[in-house]
Amino acid sequence: MAKSSKVRTPLSVLAEDPQGGSIGLELPPGALIDRPGRRGWWREPEPLLWVSDEAVGVGALAAHRSPALAAAGLQAVLFQGRRGLERWWQDGEFSPERMSDPDDHHVEPVLREFWSRVVPDPEEGEGEDGGEIVAPFGSDWPGLAEDGPKGPDGPDGPDGEDGSDDPDALACELADALIASGVLPSPRLALVPAGRGADVPTAVGWGGPTNFENDTALISTVLRSWEDRFGARVVALGFDELHVSVAAPPRTTAHALPVAAEHFAFSPDNIWQGSGTIRAYADEAVTGSNHWGFWWD
Repeated sequence: MAKSSKVRTPLSVLAEDPQGGSIGLELPPGALIDRPGRRGWWREPEPLLWVSDEAVGVGALAAHRSPALAAAGLQAVLFQGRRGLERWWQDGEFSPERMSDPDDHHVEPVLREFWSRVVPDPEEGEGEDGGEIVAPFGSDWPGLAEDGPKGPDGPDGPDGEDGSDDPDALACELADALIASGVLPSPRLALVPAGRGADVPTAVGWGGPTNFENDTALISTVLRSWEDRFGARVVALGFDELHVSVAAPPRTTAHALPVAAEHFAFSPDNIWQGSGTIRAYADEAVTGSNHWGFWWD
């Protein structure tokens, strides 16, 4: 049996050009991580992603998140370890073969299903306290929130002098702020083959939400919608954490409440083990916030 030809992917250029000079990059030392699965003489390893060998600092995401990189079919994000899981991306945590395709899903039914899982059920004795958690909403899915503000303050508006209204520029600014503040104390730069940032978790088969949802394509479906409606961008992934920049967040409590309901459906621990109620969460973490952070216990 003849050996199969080597699989070509957007990452193949880095196997031949480790610093990415041919696509306009100057990457730090790093390594390709192969797609999991059986290996043999008949099958060449297929790279899944590239990760820097060492932690990167302020400015790293901005230096590598470029139109040239996107044109090459790659998305730049940050990976952050945590105590005991400093290099979780090297420990067989990725399962891309387990994920479906985000193109096969629509955001409204995905969030409606998520909401049905987490909203308290009065018939199970969760009525009074549970009603307070989701107020002003009830057990029925409240529907999608309106898009973020347009114009100068929204994702479709003109860039400010510092580029702060541009979603991609804002993503790099947030990355720098999270690094400088210690929220991301030792992030690695990662390059992932994906058509858009929202698809990065699915493309690598990230298992961060696995205790809540095994198919990360559903997570990407929601992230795609937030990209379109709020100028959201995936900035960093942890073992079970996700950091997203938001160029057009809700500016009023009335607008923030249905967005907070989407967050509750998407990542209920943000409310259950955080703010306590959707009302409190809307005020604390959604209204005017350019950083949406999520975690799954």
